Amino acid sequence: MADNVFIAFQNNAEAQPIIEAILEDNPAAVANESPGMVKIDCPGRLVVRRETVEEKMGRDFDLQEMHINLISLGGNIDEDDDEFVIAWNT
Repeated sequence: MADNVFIAFQNNAEAQPIIEAILEDNPAAVANESPGMVKIDCPGRLVVRRETVEEKMGRDFDLQEMHINLISLGGNIDEDDDEFVIAWNT
C-alpha cells in the first residue's frame, strides 16, 4: 500500500469549497475534522484541481489563494496553474 500524503486547512468557511473539491476529485481521500483544522489524508497522491474549486466557489480561483488557509502538507509538491499535486517521489 502506498504511503499517505496529506494537506491540512483551517476549518473555516473560506476553505470549505477547497476541501469539498479535494474530496470530490480524490475518492480515496479521508477528511479528519477538528474545531480548528481539516486534515485530508490520501494514499499515494492527492490533487487539487483549479476547475473543481472554481465550480464549488462559483468564481475564478488562483491555486495560490489556497495558501491563505493552508496549515501544513505532507509529500512532494508539483504544481502549475491548473493543478496542485502532492505525492511522494520514488
